[in-house]
Amino acid sequence: MARASDPQRLKRRYRAERRFRFYGFAAMAMAAGILGVLLGSIIFSSLPAFTHHHVGLTISFPADTENTSWRQLMRTGIYDIFPEVTARRDRRKLERLFSSAASDALRDAVRDDPKLAGTTRRIYVSASDDFDLLMKGIIDRTLPEEVRVISDRELVWIDRLVDAGRVEQRFAWKLFTAGDSREPEQAGLKSALAGSLLTMLVTLLLSFPAGVMAAIYLEEIAPRNRFTAFIEVNINNLAAVPSIIFGLLGLAVFINFFYLPRSAPLVGGMVLALMTLPTIIIATRAALVSVPVSIREAALGVGASRLQVITHHVLPLALPGILTGTIIGLARAAGETAPLLMIGMMAFIVDTPTTITDKATVLPAQIYIWANNPERAFAARTGAGTVVLLAVLLAVNATAIYLRKRFEKRW
Repeated sequence: MARASDPQRLKRRYRAERRFRFYGFAAMAMAAGILGVLLGSIIFSSLPAFTHHHVGLTISFPADTENTSWRQLMRTGIYDIFPEVTARRDRRKLERLFSSAASDALRDAVRDDPKLAGTTRRIYVSASDDFDLLMKGIIDRTLPEEVRVISDRELVWIDRLVDAGRVEQRFAWKLFTAGDSREPEQAGLKSALAGSLLTMLVTLLLSFPAGVMAAIYLEEIAPRNRFTAFIEVNINNLAAVPSIIFGLLGLAVFINFFYLPRSAPLVGGMVLALMTLPTIIIATRAALVSVPVSIREAALGVGASRLQVITHHVLPLALPGILTGTIIGLARAAGETAPLLMIGMMAFIVDTPTTITDKATVLPAQIYIWANNPERAFAARTGAGTVVLLAVLLAVNATAIYLRKRFEKRW
């Protein structure tokens, strides 16, 4: 009877194994589907921000451009296209079809090519955000005029510009070359990217050496007693502390006590270094533990000192894990917003910071600021900023994988 039941038991085991494999595959497929939907929605919402419409104006540049009113020169180019628009109110509406900084394109054109002085050329200037959204189909022109931000008369003017071949869609370089702005078509990520770079530089310079040295001391040098056990427990607890607590610490100590500059990469980097330090220590200790004891014993056996064993043998073998843990910790810090909110790095920053004491913001904070703006065009800017942040984090994690493979040694 026992022999007769063995095939049945074996079939049940195979069925259970197939079910387990199916459940695992279904879980992976569901996770991949959710991730795909999330990334797809973010990328789709960001696409309008990567292009912008420009309008070509025929501009007669004066021979002497030193004292030229670029705004008035742009107005003249607009009025030449629509000579029938003479009322002051209508002309103001006509000018609102163009970006408030569109005249800067005329100045930049002469600066880049001084030979334009005294000539007549077609120069493409930036359209307003409503004009751009209409051309992209985000503003529905079939809606009644009273619920549409662009009037019927403005639609007629836009159609004339399109029919005349004066409207072009170009890549929105300002998204990467300009700082923040109240106008969506002028807002860019340059200052936020520079602020993130400076903040991460301060974080790396403070957290990496301190974290690695602390881990080496605890794992290789410190005696095993209650004091070191107490330190190890607290390091593990600090890794689980909410990030906003570190922001409160930075506000109370670095700004209110030491009077360091608010909204600066220096303070932001110090706060993120405190937050990243436990992660680096834990990762470094795990990498040191992974080195076989036989390596240490062999080095000691040939007469190496304790310091030589650590620096010449243990540390090089543990380097891939140390670098991986450090980069992953920095990637986590690069996406943080809450601790930087407490130290004022959510400010409206137009100028690009050049030193660690300049006023600055970071990429996650810039995304948060844009998400709270009421203008519809900022929704696409928010998605574009998220895509850029994800690309940066992906590049950082890819770097960690590369460094681990590059320096990995087998024994």
